[in-house]
Amino acid sequence: MLTKEKIKKGIDALPDNLTIDQVIDRIIMLDKIEQGLKDIEEGKVHSTEEVKAKLNKWLK
Repeated sequence: MLTKEKIKKGIDALPDNLTIDQVIDRIIMLDKIEQGLKDIEEGKVHSTEEVKAKLNKWLK
């Protein structure tokens, strides 16, 4: 779960001179990372072989 503390740490890592777009982008990135970690915990992942097979179909 994305917490206020994680958002604060993510924003603190940005340079002092920043734009609102950079803040929003950082929060979105942190949320995507959290969602990815949640997907891993729930087993919602694909093996390398599955991904390669899908790519081979798409690239034909």
